[in-house]
Amino acid sequence: MLRDQEIVSRFCEAGHLVDPTVVSYIQEKGDPAIIQTILKSLSGDCTVVLPSHIPSLTQRRDGIRFTADPILEVIEGMEGSAGPVRQIEDYASLFRNRYDTLGSIIRKRTGSIPVEALIRSSRFRESEVTIIGIVLDVKTTAKGHRIIQLEDPTGVIPILFNSGRDGFSDAERIVPDEVIGVRGKLSPDAGLFYADQLLRPDIPIQHAPYTPQQSGKAVLISDIHIGSDTFLQDPWERFCDWISGEDEVAYLLVAGDLVDGIGIYPGQEKELTIPNIYDQYDRLGEMLSTLPSRLRIILAPGNHDVVRGAEPQPAIPAEFRSAYTPNCTFVENPSAISIHGVRVLMYHGRSIDDLISLIPGARYEAPAEMMEAMLKRRHLAPSYGRRTPVLATEQDRLIIDPVPEILHTGHVHITGISRYRGVLSVNAGAWQAQTAFQKQMNINPTPGQAVIVDLERMEPMVCDFLSG
Repeated sequence: MLRDQEIVSRFCEAGHLVDPTVVSYIQEKGDPAIIQTILKSLSGDCTVVLPSHIPSLTQRRDGIRFTADPILEVIEGMEGSAGPVRQIEDYASLFRNRYDTLGSIIRKRTGSIPVEALIRSSRFRESEVTIIGIVLDVKTTAKGHRIIQLEDPTGVIPILFNSGRDGFSDAERIVPDEVIGVRGKLSPDAGLFYADQLLRPDIPIQHAPYTPQQSGKAVLISDIHIGSDTFLQDPWERFCDWISGEDEVAYLLVAGDLVDGIGIYPGQEKELTIPNIYDQYDRLGEMLSTLPSRLRIILAPGNHDVVRGAEPQPAIPAEFRSAYTPNCTFVENPSAISIHGVRVLMYHGRSIDDLISLIPGARYEAPAEMMEAMLKRRHLAPSYGRRTPVLATEQDRLIIDPVPEILHTGHVHITGISRYRGVLSVNAGAWQAQTAFQKQMNINPTPGQAVIVDLERMEPMVCDFLSG
């Protein structure tokens, strides 16, 4: 693997600085000759080597957009598409689809060989090769090295990531069940694979987000929790007054936990002001009906809502929607929608709990970092069998493909915004004050906030309605 310092030094010796994106591109290719090819193509007045200097890094958009009609389109996660609960044997299809889809993304950047061929054929013993698979297990040795078990359809192989090598911090963030590629060499006895470089499906370096030609704004919120005794009525009313007067705002997106629910956790009934689940949804419908009819409202479920907990979650059933106006669209969790041609991936975000428990240094106060972890893995909930239940389906609906312009989540009640390779990530906070559980866990929410996104410029802005 080419080291960061080695690449930077080569360009400095030739009198150039180099953009970090170019460094990442050279590392992915793994060919030192690329540096000399790039240097030869540069003009004499070039000071900093940018992605624009490399033809293969020309920005490309993921997919064609049609914006004539309708202005709002549900691309994936339309009501009724989540499917029923299936047999446990169907998990084999789920993980095979995950491997095939994400593995093919990695193969577009590098060649690979099957695990069985690597172990059985002696011709690969002295060669640097790449293998791709699903992480079965992750362990840390007594000396701080990282050992993973990687499986592909042909076999399983242990892989050692040496703590003394560059890039080990990425290996520390490997989580079970994610799909990765590993470049390295096989040990002489074929019993261990020595990792040199970790490859993830990731967002393409050259990804170019779509921006519409017509102006418009979308407001992103989450976790309203109607029925809870900690629901913030006054900030919500200030928000409704504000959005009603903003003619440029065309969309309101809500990423789950519309209501507080019933029986979600022990003793919840003591913390409810509306103890009937139908009444909770009716109350929210009445509140949303006061908003202008021009506003398109998209409502997705979360783990507090009336649908099953396993993801993908179906849309809120029709029997709970009698109080809602026609401008409300109910979608599943996750769902992909198009607004003004901008692709938004809505996901409640329950897997953030799992990622925080698995990734060293992760914390609830920085939810955008966990959203970046999802984007790098191209998966919304990469680890199975933890706090995020996943339904057995033939196709893995939690794969991030195609690449969205916006990733919109909630769940942790803390606002967070970041950009990663052209994708805007927004965790939209909540409309519920700190709960007893959050106090116990020392989690400090940022309630009463909404994130407004200018779709034409793809610029976010946080508006705080907590204090008036």
